[in-house]
Amino acid sequence: MLVATAVPVERDAVAEALGAHGGSGAIARGRIDVIDAGVGPALAAASVASALTTASLQGTPYDLVVSAGIGGGFQPGAPVGSLVVADEIVAADLGAETPDGFLPVTELGFGTVRHQPPGELARRVAEAAGARTGAVLTVSTVTGTAARATALRERHPTALAEAMEGFGVAEAAGAHGVAVLEIRAISNPVGPRDRAAWRIGDALAALTEGFGKLVPVLESWNRHDQ
Repeated sequence: MLVATAVPVERDAVAEALGAHGGSGAIARGRIDVIDAGVGPALAAASVASALTTASLQGTPYDLVVSAGIGGGFQPGAPVGSLVVADEIVAADLGAETPDGFLPVTELGFGTVRHQPPGELARRVAEAAGARTGAVLTVSTVTGTAARATALRERHPTALAEAMEGFGVAEAAGAHGVAVLEIRAISNPVGPRDRAAWRIGDALAALTEGFGKLVPVLESWNRHDQ
């Protein structure tokens, strides 16, 4: 299994959870590998695609990719400090603005804007970690106004969280025929940008605790289980 985080502090939170479960070799060489994929969907896709290609060429392909980290939560469904497991990974701003509003790229006649993780796996992971399930939106620009938060919720009523990497990770995994999962610990509300309201430390602690609880589920998962 490959776990892709955006930045080192997220990687360290996951690595701490793995270490508590005997995963001392989890980074780079163990059964669960953890990489910093970088910030944003493009770099995340490139980094994960490179890792998947390398593993395949070495004869040790992955059967699951997990995009893990912190993100914003749509209120009141995903309060700060909670965990969200994606049942859909959605590119929320991939498309075109028109006089009649936003059109996703699919309505322009090409591309895709969503990936669905294995349903049974998402359910079991959420149950083990005490997480909520819902759509996680991937954005290239973090939401900073109430108006944009409202618009996103109107277009995606099941959304619980937004982050910047999940769709890129999912695109790379899909190109390799590998299942994908996204897990987000909520560090701030989606809406007006207020740094004083961010609780990054609490979110990282929740990510560490939650990932530790779900490791047995991830390790026991078989790609043929749906």
